[in-house]
Amino acid sequence: MRRTILHLAQSSEAGVARVVTDLAAGQCARGDRVIVACPAAGTLSWTAAQRGAEVVPWDAVRSPGAALPREVAGVRRIVDLVRPDVVHLHSAKAGLAGRLAILGLLPTVYQPHAWSFDAVSAVLRTATVQWERAGARWAHQVVCVSDGERAHGVAAGIRSRYAVVRNGVDLDWCSPPEAGSRAAARYRLGVSGAGPLAVCVARLCRQKGQDVLLDAWAQIEERLPQARLVLVGGGPDRSVLAARAPSTVGFAGTVVDPRDWYLAADLVVLASRWEAGMALAPLEAMACSRPVVVTDVPGAREFLPARHVPFAVVALDDPGALASAVVRLLADPAAGRALGEEAQAHVRRHHDVRRVVERMYTVYDEARRVWAAGVHGRNRTTAGARDAQMRS
Repeated sequence: MRRTILHLAQSSEAGVARVVTDLAAGQCARGDRVIVACPAAGTLSWTAAQRGAEVVPWDAVRSPGAALPREVAGVRRIVDLVRPDVVHLHSAKAGLAGRLAILGLLPTVYQPHAWSFDAVSAVLRTATVQWERAGARWAHQVVCVSDGERAHGVAAGIRSRYAVVRNGVDLDWCSPPEAGSRAAARYRLGVSGAGPLAVCVARLCRQKGQDVLLDAWAQIEERLPQARLVLVGGGPDRSVLAARAPSTVGFAGTVVDPRDWYLAADLVVLASRWEAGMALAPLEAMACSRPVVVTDVPGAREFLPARHVPFAVVALDDPGALASAVVRLLADPAAGRALGEEAQAHVRRHHDVRRVVERMYTVYDEARRVWAAGVHGRNRTTAGARDAQMRS
């Protein structure tokens, strides 16, 4: 049976864009009608269309504010237009506007891609947690990408029907690097020299911790003067970070396809303060046979081979620990290559995006089952009330 699947996302770049694009591509390949509603700016509208999805503009800004009523009305218009069988809401803003617009009247799946209450100040945290608790009743399934992310939501009192669907990557896109690909990628990117190269692929913002990485880099430079760091991505913190970065740190800006940066790197590092439970960039780097260093956010240990955890996972907001982990791998290229090969084999076994697509269909079926049970329950309640009124 051909389905109509609506993906709604305000986050239209980086990891969320790649997750939505990969899902849309897999669902289109199955013969379903797939609609992606997102802002026209960013990479998602282009990449989703390239992979076969219909793209509908949804004019939405990142933070809640005065535009929210207009954004909710926009969701309602899109739903009326495409008449989806299931709605898949991605990240906090789509989760807010989408649930307020639909109110559980259609099968609804919400995927936080990082809990909204982790991204706000202490003043707003209580209100944000209360919203997530209330909004859970309008989602028939909540998709987390790790057990850690699910546990984080449960601990915050968000009671819902959870499904854990771990992130996956397109293994054809992350094909095994051929001989000389590191040098070839550096040539294509215009990265000169053969010294150790660390790369961070992430939006430049407080969540991703590039400020902590720069603090660590000062210590790394002292021990490895030939090492270089490139921050790949755009974001609100670029000017602040650039103002304090030394000459050994470069800024690549936003890129649609970061694969060459993974291939050019000796190590990929992510110093996040919080994550969706399983960041996509480290998985992509591992699929490209690169070792990674990440911070100990919920779910970080779940996507790594157990042997890698002592090398790869460091405490949050700890520049010293981060520097030691980076130096350890950059100073020993043979060990880095061996860890990269193990990481690639691990991702190929456990994180193929085709498994994610198949698993998501199970989630959609469960969402439709829960929704249908609710519809039948409401119908029975309405019929009972009508019968009681007639008897009286």
